[in-house]
Amino acid sequence: MTTEHQLADTAASGVYVFECDLNAAAAGDVFELRIYKMILTTGASRVLHIMTFYGPQLADDLIKSSVPVANELTDATALRFSIKQAFGTGRSIPWKVLKVAS
Repeated sequence: MTTEHQLADTAASGVYVFECDLNAAAAGDVFELRIYKMILTTGASRVLHIMTFYGPQLADDLIKSSVPVANELTDATALRFSIKQAFGTGRSIPWKVLKVAS
């Protein structure tokens, strides 16, 4: 299971945070949470931030939150958020993208 799942695209200016709940992660699982960003309008979206997590997470550290990412563009894929399970049994991972500032 190495498919990267595109979860959300953002085409509005603001500051965003990507959050996932890795409660379901088990031994042998590897998750990659990625944020792509477009630097100039009509440009290419490229990986800005990647977080990699291995196996079960500590009980007091199940929710993973990205760094805040600012965006001023209105292109369809100005910001893109994705998750990839590189290894392990397929799992359903709750996630959300929060707009924390305008």
